Amino acid sequence: MPVPITAADLGSDRVRVSLWYVRPGEHVYEGDRVVELLLPGATFDVASPATGVVAECLALNGDPVEIGTVLGTIHPE
Repeated sequence: MPVPITAADLGSDRVRVSLWYVRPGEHVYEGDRVVELLLPGATFDVASPATGVVAECLALNGDPVEIGTVLGTIHPE
């Protein structure tokens, strides 16, 4: 079952996906940074919730996202 990568509550309702550090098919370890979110005046790295292979990136660079939005998924090992 895929593990979701989600946008955490960052204290702002104006959050955008800034940059994906990984692509689908790449291996990641739990805790690796996988995506950067852009807030007004700051950036925040989202860590991988599991070790495995990135299955998909659902939110693209520049997309606005809300708290709890599934940004992508990982197939765990």
